[in-house]
Amino acid sequence: MSASAAEGAGARRDVPVPSQPNTSVWGSDVVADLMRALQIPYVLLNPGASFRGLHDSLVNHLGNQSPQMLIVLHEEHAVAIAHGYTKVTGQMLAAVLHSNVGLMHGTMAIFDAWADRVPVLVLGATGPVDAAKRRPWIDWLHTAQDQGALVRHYVKWDAQPASPAAAQEAILRAWRTADTAPRGPVYVCLDASLQEMRLPAPLPVPDVQRYRPPRPPMPAPEDVRCAAQWLAQARQPVILAGRVSRSQEGWQARVALAERLGARVITDLKVGAAFPTRHPLHIGPSGFFLTPPVAPALRQADVVLSLDWLDLAGTLKQAWADQSVAARVISVSMDHQLHNGWSMDHQGLPPADVFMACEPQAVVDALLAALADRQAPALPPARSPEPAGRTEPQDELAVATVADVMRSQLQSAEVCLLRLPLSWGGEMWDFEGPMDFLGYDGGAGIGSGPGMVVGGALALKGSPRLPMAVIGDGDYLMGVTAFWTAAHARLPLLVIVVNNRSFFNDELHQERVARERGRPVENRWIGQRIDDPAPDLAAMARAQGLVGLGPVRTAGELAAALRDAIVRVRAGEAVVIDAHVRPGYVPAMSQVMTRSQG
Repeated sequence: MSASAAEGAGARRDVPVPSQPNTSVWGSDVVADLMRALQIPYVLLNPGASFRGLHDSLVNHLGNQSPQMLIVLHEEHAVAIAHGYTKVTGQMLAAVLHSNVGLMHGTMAIFDAWADRVPVLVLGATGPVDAAKRRPWIDWLHTAQDQGALVRHYVKWDAQPASPAAAQEAILRAWRTADTAPRGPVYVCLDASLQEMRLPAPLPVPDVQRYRPPRPPMPAPEDVRCAAQWLAQARQPVILAGRVSRSQEGWQARVALAERLGARVITDLKVGAAFPTRHPLHIGPSGFFLTPPVAPALRQADVVLSLDWLDLAGTLKQAWADQSVAARVISVSMDHQLHNGWSMDHQGLPPADVFMACEPQAVVDALLAALADRQAPALPPARSPEPAGRTEPQDELAVATVADVMRSQLQSAEVCLLRLPLSWGGEMWDFEGPMDFLGYDGGAGIGSGPGMVVGGALALKGSPRLPMAVIGDGDYLMGVTAFWTAAHARLPLLVIVVNNRSFFNDELHQERVARERGRPVENRWIGQRIDDPAPDLAAMARAQGLVGLGPVRTAGELAAALRDAIVRVRAGEAVVIDAHVRPGYVPAMSQVMTRSQG
């Protein structure tokens, strides 16, 4: 056990007994020193003998600070927490995975970060590579010929350096590569012998500023002129606000561009808040797919400006079906630089009349400058917010009811929604700023929610924002032990589990298949229900050291639990509310998710 624990604005820290002065230098000390120079605040890990050298260096060489270790109960959570943290701050964390078996555990979370274009520095370990140095059985079992091959298709770069000096270069290259757009995870595997190598003298720590990522590319002036002319002449321009920056300045620039053009704006629940949803130019509601009011509006567009929109080809197809896209398309994205053919996460190939290979913010700024003299048209009337308190206390809970209770109880709170479930509709909650909602996980990897929520809460500790998430019961059950890290690190957060006691999405799929085959739809529940016995989700939260409330089944019960939870979170506790809800998705989601594959 640690000598003591320290708490501050960040996570609770285990404080080690100070090391005695020692001139010995080890290979893993070199790695730890570089991580400090890179200003990595946290390292997420589940302990493993393959990186025991690095573990010692973080504790006894650096004193478990800058970076600070945070222990997790599953390697998948290490990467997911790092992923969630970076979605809030933009700052990369490190996740350390034990040899090949730990990497196997972490692969889904690495893929999620890859598909979400979020940088994570994943450090692994193996060996000893030198067979003469391996312990019997276990070192052989946990050594791979090419460990990076497990994740090479969904990381930006990987390496297995053979010396401390090579490890410095590999980590610097990985860091720069991960944080260069389009961003994504990287993997560096450290030989156990490298970590435990005694060095004759310290290695100088490189000046990391000399290895920082390049400045983002700027759009070609002729492309900006063409795009500005088309948008200025357009009668019904539409902006697709996709993977954009989380900065307030970027948010305001997007609003300014839309108002200058009189362009209608469409947003996406998969990628987080990108534009104020009550703004008169926002076409809503947002969804994981185009909702019924949005698709016809997109089809009426004569110019479409896509700001790194996720699945542009699929979205255009939803609007124009099998017909040719009639609008001129201006596409802004660097995503094509990651497409490698292994995964279909690149989606369909969209048409583009102007294609600018740069980040959206650069184009928004350039267009604002090019259109500086344009007189902005009058805005249509603003949409009124969804009224709160439409439910009665005795009303049975549905996801929409949960949202209504949240609005009534959180009116004065500054909330950051770290996660929302697939059953959520954009009409249920309005976004007024870039930190109001952080989007989904990228790879649709069920079980990622708890870890990413903990990462977001870690990033928000000490801020005035209330870290909150609404997640499904399947997501919760697969990742519940990630919440132990929140309890251990003393992270306040609030989670509502919308518990329909089913893997309901697949119930809809089975109903669709049964209807097409003329078989009983009444059997759709078999092999899907999480019942008989129903897991006690609140008890599972308490088992991780959190406050567990519920189950609640009515609007009144949820309102009371939510009032209690808010007080507790403000006092620094982590709270989970088990809310039993009726199964169901918003209609547009049900239709698209279960569409026939034939």
